Amino acid sequence: MAYTETVYDSVAIQKILPHRYPFLLVDRIVELEPRVRIVGIKQVTANEHYFVGHFPNAPVMPGVLQIEALAQVGAILALREFEDRDTKIPFFSGIENARFRRPVVPGDTLVLEVTALRIGSKVQKMKGVAMVDGKVTAEAEIMSVIADRPSNL
Repeated sequence: MAYTETVYDSVAIQKILPHRYPFLLVDRIVELEPRVRIVGIKQVTANEHYFVGHFPNAPVMPGVLQIEALAQVGAILALREFEDRDTKIPFFSGIENARFRRPVVPGDTLVLEVTALRIGSKVQKMKGVAMVDGKVTAEAEIMSVIADRPSNL
């Protein structure tokens, strides 16, 4: 599916998430159903910093970074519910049933679909599925805790 609408662009995403380059792994949000479901896009380019060593002459996006990208999209779904989100920070508290199905390489458009299983004031649980061309590349259940952001961040 080609996504042409943008719900949040990279500037809007950075107003919600505390992540920054080189660890911001979502470029835009293309679908949003508050407290239920969100879809983000990561354009995987040849100049991603991790491709230098993973792997020379055969670049593959690490599976753990696909899970991180899903978590960031899920964090947008959760944090947008907080009026004081600029004082909050999401921390992983668990990953269950993670599976890696196929490689993601430079030039791929990674579609990151996250569905809320539980959205609370502190604890979140979500199901994330990463896809390229409609084929699953990674999936996991992701748990996080929304904490107060340290004042030095």
